[in-house]
Amino acid sequence: MKFSKESILGLIAVATFLLMSLIAPGFLSSYNLNNMMFQLPEFGLIAIAMMVVIVTGGIDLSITYVAALSGVGAALMLTNGYSILPAIMVGILFGLACGAFNGFVISKIGVSPILVTLGTMVLFEGVILAITKGQSISGFSDSYGLIGNGYYLGIIPLSMLIFIFFAILTGVLMNHTSWGRSVYMYGSNEVATLFSGIRNSRVLMKVYLYASLLAAISAIIMTSRYNSVKVDLGSSYLLQSVAAAVLGGTDIHGGYGKVVGTVYAVIIFQTISNGLNLLGVHRAIVDVFIGAILILVLAMNFFSDKVKKRKETKAAEAA
Repeated sequence: MKFSKESILGLIAVATFLLMSLIAPGFLSSYNLNNMMFQLPEFGLIAIAMMVVIVTGGIDLSITYVAALSGVGAALMLTNGYSILPAIMVGILFGLACGAFNGFVISKIGVSPILVTLGTMVLFEGVILAITKGQSISGFSDSYGLIGNGYYLGIIPLSMLIFIFFAILTGVLMNHTSWGRSVYMYGSNEVATLFSGIRNSRVLMKVYLYASLLAAISAIIMTSRYNSVKVDLGSSYLLQSVAAAVLGGTDIHGGYGKVVGTVYAVIIFQTISNGLNLLGVHRAIVDVFIGAILILVLAMNFFSDKVKKRKETKAAEAA
């Protein structure tokens, strides 16, 4: 019986959770489990956004600054007397504007995604600093705080329900729509996709728009949860989102990636990070650990691809 990458990762997630419950004091306390459930959605949404981009063979280094700028847009509305719904809509529009800019330069002009998003990372950071003057914006209403801190039926965090909804939505879009199939085709072979009659530029534009939408939703959750927003909102999730997408089975060269694998990877990172914090490990060491995992997974994927290509070459020669 052959297990898929995602199934194996799910078993690793369960094993990691059980290990931390045994060695980390207070890991299974209701307070700690609640804390983990509130932290997971904001990280998970950015990781899924990164996964969608990486499936095309690209990367979005500006994703956390897209989130921060979205949060600033919502915060400006809230602190100027507007109600929650208009604030959320403006926050999402800020994010979509960033995604449209990235998508236009990448899909229409043809500049490499890593170069474009590296530039827009600095650009969006500068815009945020110009708006906020380097200060945080805070003082939102209690009702807005319910998005990131409230519960549904007193049991499940509202933010977790939002995350589950967008995780399912992304899975449906990627696996059961023509756009999703086009994204996988583009990541596998850009030229073949073009000759199949698919407009690659339109596919890419929608990818960066959708990634920015998920980043904006994550920003709404973060600003609500922290009751403030500043330039480094969610900045720690940039490396972690790439690591989660790759650990979740997404091919760094494009063409393959599953939402469920990314979700399992997010759970693994969240569990490890939380457990190590409870054990008193310094945050810098946790970052080193996550970086080491990313390098290890990339190295394993590299050698796995080499072995696979070697076998395919031998099979072709034998035929």
